[in-house]
Amino acid sequence: MPHKKKQIMIYVYKTSIDTKSKLEFANTFLNELLPNAYWNFDLEDCDNILRIDSEAEINEIALKNDVFECIELD
Repeated sequence: MPHKKKQIMIYVYKTSIDTKSKLEFANTFLNELLPNAYWNFDLEDCDNILRIDSEAEINEIALKNDVFECIELD
């Protein structure tokens, strides 16, 4: 029986990451929290967008962290 491929979900958040030093700290945090996900920040966007592509559901632990503010966008 063939393996069913998991669907990749895309999550988009407004964040408080607005400097390179905050970005470096967030990188370390996200690498530990989401080792199997692809993610990136867009600091040129006015909302400092964080986009996460992941097979796993990104739960509220990612949203309610002590490293940066994170608000899910529709």
